Amino acid sequence: MTAAPLSPVAAPVPPAADPSPGSVSGSAPGGPLAHIRGIRLSVPVDVIVSFAVVAVVVAFSLAPWLFTAQNPAQGVPADKLQPPSAAHLLGTDHLGRDLFARIVFGAQSSVTSALVAVAIGVVVGGLIGLLAGFLGSWTDTVLARLVDVLLAIPAFLLAVVIVSSLGFQTINAAIATGVSAVAVFARVMRSEVLRVRSSVFVEAARLQGGSTLHVLFRHVLPNASRSLIPLAVLQFGLSILVIAGLAFLGYGDPPPASDWGLLISAGKDYPRAPWLVVWPALVTVATVLSINRISRWLRRTS
Repeated sequence: MTAAPLSPVAAPVPPAADPSPGSVSGSAPGGPLAHIRGIRLSVPVDVIVSFAVVAVVVAFSLAPWLFTAQNPAQGVPADKLQPPSAAHLLGTDHLGRDLFARIVFGAQSSVTSALVAVAIGVVVGGLIGLLAGFLGSWTDTVLARLVDVLLAIPAFLLAVVIVSSLGFQTINAAIATGVSAVAVFARVMRSEVLRVRSSVFVEAARLQGGSTLHVLFRHVLPNASRSLIPLAVLQFGLSILVIAGLAFLGYGDPPPASDWGLLISAGKDYPRAPWLVVWPALVTVATVLSINRISRWLRRTS
């Protein structure tokens, strides 16, 4: 008798090694993902850094006195135009005022005015888009033409015209920035309402006897407003930039206010003290870029 052929035996495959605690993996499509003590975080590292930057700026605006003991409006003339040092971390301006203190206290005005601008855009623009998309007919036609007119005017130019009519103050600059953003929110909300209005659950709510207001605010609005969150975050950063630009041109609060745009405008007159422009500009750019990164991440995850 012939012996039966022996079947090959596969060698055992060693188990894959677990990632070590504290390692960082960059294989995710959304960017590198952090591993903290073996726990895999679904937030990219650059988004975490962006959140940290925004958190610091918000802390500046909420409690600026916790970060500096210097008076942002009063200085020592003998200490004017001093470069960054241990006594003045970011240097002093032409009146001897601490630049770090002025940036910290200026965050309150920048953040608050940007929030006002976003609130105006979300409420007014969202309401216009909600009514245009849900009611349709002549209401949609009239409101859509109004939005088209607003979109045809450059946003910054419209803000300059409005703030020139209202007066040169930061709150008026915030109102002007919010009005210039109404059209963007209205267009996005209208497109989302048109999509949600034809959904099955909306038709079911109508067949069950739901009133127009019930269907509108109970079913359509919650589902259509999700897309406004990333847009509102993006508009928050854009509002900071626009309001800083208006303050740079002199459309904000007058000195001794410490708006970031006003600090850059005042510092450009002293070319031998570049820190007067570099630091306020760097804070503004870092804040806006961080907010934009957070908005892009929210749009991808929503």
